[in-house]
Amino acid sequence: MTLTAPAVFETVALEPEFRPAELVSREWLTSGYVRLRVAGEALHSFHAPGADDHVRLFFAPADGPVPSTPEEWRELPSREYTPMNADADAGWVEFDFVIHGDGPGSTWAATAPLGARLAVAGPRRSSQVTGEPDAWFLAGDETAVPAICRFLRTRRPGTSARVILEVDEANELVPIPTEAGTYVTILVRGTDSLVAALAALGERDRPQGSVLGFVGAEAEIVPAARALLLDRWGLPAEAVITKGYWRR
Repeated sequence: MTLTAPAVFETVALEPEFRPAELVSREWLTSGYVRLRVAGEALHSFHAPGADDHVRLFFAPADGPVPSTPEEWRELPSREYTPMNADADAGWVEFDFVIHGDGPGSTWAATAPLGARLAVAGPRRSSQVTGEPDAWFLAGDETAVPAICRFLRTRRPGTSARVILEVDEANELVPIPTEAGTYVTILVRGTDSLVAALAALGERDRPQGSVLGFVGAEAEIVPAARALLLDRWGLPAEAVITKGYWRR
């Protein structure tokens, strides 16, 4: 039974910009998960309205020259991230990083000195919510935490949200908003599996009314997420976002 008009995601094109910035603070939230704040004059115009919007970060080496043009920046290592927090008036944006192996973003996030330079490009498009859902279903791994947190912050107060998150043991305490109506399940990787958790959910687990579903994790999650949200729960395609943020 639909309680309100169905809510959907609507993709909106944005005018992409290229913004130089510098690292101004680092906060370790767990031993494997860190939040960086970057700031700069160009970030006064930063705008990422959608909860899972992506920008590309370009990382300058601490001991090298700072690029002076977008073309020079694009020759440097880069990765895509979802902004966690931003204040355009103050000119800063915060990004969360999962620390793993020797990836350019992970290494830079863990070791770059304060004052290190980077550039923020985008977002080029934004998935914005039209309408008010009766419930949210949000799932993923550490890479989806910024998007999940932003979805939770922007929902109508009191709207039910079920969150399932698979993390390494070191990241079990990654912070997730827990306002009234939020039900969070944390799965420890190696002991539990997000793929198995999604596969175990059936038709009777579907929330009533208009539901928005988001799942973002390693690429193998996409078939399991689509089988649940589109096939077993029968959500319309425009009410679902499934993303493979990385490949094993």
